[in-house]
Order: sequence, then C-alpha cells, then structure tokens
Amino acid sequence: MAPHPSLANTAACVFDAYGTLFDVTRLVEPCRDRLGDKTDVLARLWREKQLQYTWLRSLMGVHIDFWHVTGEALDHALASLKLEDPRLRSMLMQLYLEPPIFGDVVPMLTALKARKLRTAILSNGSTTMLAGAVNGHNLRGVLDLTISVDEAQVFKPHPSVYKLATTKLGIEAEKILFVSSNGWDAHAAKHFGFRVAWVNRHGQTRETLPAQPDVEIKSLTEIPALLGL
Repeated sequence: MAPHPSLANTAACVFDAYGTLFDVTRLVEPCRDRLGDKTDVLARLWREKQLQYTWLRSLMGVHIDFWHVTGEALDHALASLKLEDPRLRSMLMQLYLEPPIFGDVVPMLTALKARKLRTAILSNGSTTMLAGAVNGHNLRGVLDLTISVDEAQVFKPHPSVYKLATTKLGIEAEKILFVSSNGWDAHAAKHFGFRVAWVNRHGQTRETLPAQPDVEIKSLTEIPALLGL
C-alpha cells in the first residue's frame, strides 16, 4: 500500500499523550459514585483549566511541572463546584498516574514497531506522570522514547518543546509524523515543521490557527495505512 503523499519517507512517529494515547475524559469515572451529577462537569472544568494554566504559565515565564499544574487546575475545579474533600482530591490526582488508555493505542504502536518505525511520546506531562502511564500499560516495548517538557521548562505549544523531539531522535522535523488529538497542538506542531496527523475522535471543528495538519483521522488505527505499512 502506498503511503499518504505528504507522509512518504516518515522516519518516526511522535505522539501527544493526554487525549491522544490516554483517555482523560474517562479519568474521573472511578469517583463517579462520590461525585454524582458533578462528574462530567468536573472532568471538563479540570481539563480546561489544566490547559489554560499551562498556556498562562508559559506566557508568564513561571514554570512548574505538569503534576503541580494538574493539582492547581483540580483545586480550581473543585472550588468552583464547592467540593471540599481532601480525600477525593487525593484520589483524583492519583488517577493521573495511570490514566485509561484508548483501545486503538497498543495495536497501532505494535504495528509500527513491527515495521521498525521509531516511536516516541512528546508530552506536557512530567517525567513521573509519563512513567506511571507508560509502565502501567506496558508500553515500554513499543516506545523508543518518552519525552517530557520538563527539559524545556515551558509547555506546548512553545517551539522549544517540539524541538526536543528532533534533538532526542536525531531526525529532522520534516521526517517526523506528529500525532495529536488536540487541535491546537496539531496546528502548532505543523507550524514548527512536523508532518501532522490530527486525531479528531469526537468530530470537533477545526481550529482557525496557522498551519493546517496534513491529515485528519478518526482513530489511531488509520496510521499504519497512512504510512504505507
């Protein structure tokens, strides 16, 4: 099978973690019995504030790791819903150390590794958080690298974050396929110089930002065929 025209000669696939490999929308499910009808609202507020804080801290030049940002975002979400429960907070934070994985992840990564394609994660997640997620789902054997923004001391979409992948892999940007379910991340990665596949799992409207992703897909299972594998 021939690869997608814009993805020929891809030497490595680099994946965003949260929302792309790991399903943060289901993260709070184990606490649904405690949260009741506030479960889905909390999940949405927590994620929205988590991303907002990464962007604001990057602009402010005040960096802390993603674990602490995640905690700050959760504190805001809990306070907004008037949920003052230290035990609940602790439970929710621990869930981020081993988030649920999408069902299409392992088959896709296994297929890529079987064909000797290099694979990596590039994520806002802290080194500790990513290690928990990767080890918890036994992904070490299908990933060559797990790269955290900890080394850049700034969050996506700053270009220095995407540069980490080219430096660590030793591959130029135009030979790397970056895969993300976050539209803003997909556009920023394309603007940096990667080839990009946007995994639009939920039929979201495309962002009106510079640089369009090369392809839009609904599932990670489409990637091997796009690469002609």
